[in-house]
Amino acid sequence: MSREERGDQPLAISAGDPGEQGQNLAEMTANQIAATRNEWNSASFPLEQFQAYTSPFGYRRSIDGYNFNEFHYGLDLAAPRGSYIRNWWTGTVVEVSDDSNCGTSVVVEAGEWLSIYCHMEGYVEVANGERYMIDREGGLRITEGSVVEAGERVGRIGMTGRTTGPHLHWGLKYNNNWVDPALVLRAMYSSQASAAN
Repeated sequence: MSREERGDQPLAISAGDPGEQGQNLAEMTANQIAATRNEWNSASFPLEQFQAYTSPFGYRRSIDGYNFNEFHYGLDLAAPRGSYIRNWWTGTVVEVSDDSNCGTSVVVEAGEWLSIYCHMEGYVEVANGERYMIDREGGLRITEGSVVEAGERVGRIGMTGRTTGPHLHWGLKYNNNWVDPALVLRAMYSSQASAAN
């Protein structure tokens, strides 16, 4: 189901005043997130060459240098330009886009979760009734409606959209509410570390 069919606003909001969306932000603790999935061991960290967390979920100073705060609807993870982004959880590609602050992006729906990957290399094309994100240099073609497995490559780090450097802006929604991806990563780490022992 497309964004338009669901009646959603653009999924890949990375800046601006949260307004009504901000009033509905999920206030989820790590324990509540852990309870939403019993099988975190199947989840994948979204980067192959992670370097650092560069901007957390929540209010921050405008990246354009203006003297006001804006709400950041995701977690920014730095990595070398061109390095691969992996899908967090097995699901269906519900949107590919290249015309917003998010730049070239892929949105994957997995049950109640939406995972939004922004600022990637490549662009969107439409051919034979199919809409897809194409990154020829990276050997990737991600088609709307296709299923992508956890850990499968869905893009490469780029500098498209509103960005100040190469990174992945990773946004997460649960039951149509924005969630702090750092809480999910903590829950994943705890679950996977327990399973390894």
